[in-house]
Amino acid sequence: MSDKKKDDLDYETTGHSWDGIEEYNKPLPKWWLWTFYACIVWGIGYTIAYPAWPGISGATPGLLGYSTRGNVEKAISDHEAELGPINAKLAAAELTAIADDPELLQYANNAGAAVFLTWCAQCHGSGAAGAKGYPNLLDDDWLWGGSIEAIHTTVSVGIRDQADADGDWLRQSEMPAFGRDELLPPEQIDQVVNYVMSLSGEPKDASLVAEGETVYLDNCASCHADDAKGDRTLGAPNLSDAIWLYGGDFDTIKETVWNSRYGMMPPMGGADLTEAEIRAVAVYVHGLGGGEASED
Repeated sequence: MSDKKKDDLDYETTGHSWDGIEEYNKPLPKWWLWTFYACIVWGIGYTIAYPAWPGISGATPGLLGYSTRGNVEKAISDHEAELGPINAKLAAAELTAIADDPELLQYANNAGAAVFLTWCAQCHGSGAAGAKGYPNLLDDDWLWGGSIEAIHTTVSVGIRDQADADGDWLRQSEMPAFGRDELLPPEQIDQVVNYVMSLSGEPKDASLVAEGETVYLDNCASCHADDAKGDRTLGAPNLSDAIWLYGGDFDTIKETVWNSRYGMMPPMGGADLTEAEIRAVAVYVHGLGGGEASED
C-alpha cells in the first residue's frame, strides 16, 4: 500500500460514498477557522458601531452616529455655501450684463447646462432639439420671444400655468377649437388648412386656398397677423416659416384647427429653482444658437 493510501486512512469518512469514492471528514484549516471567527466578531462590532438593524421607524443609528445621508447633505450644504457669492452675484446682475462678465458668463453657462439636463431635457431633449409638441431651442423660432429677458420670463412663469404677482397670466394663450366647438364648419376648416399649408409649402388641395385665405383673415389673423408671421405677445406661432411644433402635414394641421392645442410648461420659479438657477438656464438656452438681442 502506498504512503498516500496510508495517510488517507488516518481520516474518518462521512459515510457518504459515490461509485466507490468516499467523502473524508477532514477538519478545516486553523487559519481559515480563525479568520471566520474574526469576521463574525468584526460583523457584530460593525452592527453596533454603524447603522445596521432595521426597526419600525428606521435603522439603529450606531454608536458612532455615522450617516451617509447626513454626509451627502453636508457635502451639498458645503458646496452651496462655496457657490453662494457667485450665485448672489448672478441673481443680482442685469440679465443683459451677464454676457459682459466673462467669469459670470462661464459660470452661468456651466450651471445652466446642469439645470437644463436636470429639469428641461425630459421634454426638450438633452441636446435641446425638442420633439413633437416640445419646441426646438436651437433655432431662432420662438413662440414668446428669444431675448434673454423673454426666456427668463418663460422659465420663471411657465406656459399657461401661473399668474404673476398682479394676477396677470403672462404666458396664457389658447387657440380656439374651431371644429370641436363648432366655430367653423368642416369645409371652411379644410379651406383654411390648405391656405396655411400654402404659406410655406404645397397645399393638399390648391383649389381651396383662395377661400381659405378669406377664412384665415376673418378668424385667425387677429392672433397670427394678416401676414401669418404670428404674435409673440400672444404666443401665436409664425405660420409662414415651415417650422411646426406638432407637424405641418394636412391631417396634423387640421387636428390643430379642429381641437386646438394646449401644451404646457411648468413654472420653474419659486419652489423648484432659485433665481440664480433660472438666470443660469436662461443664459444657457439663450446661447444655444437661437437667442436674440435684448428687447431694449
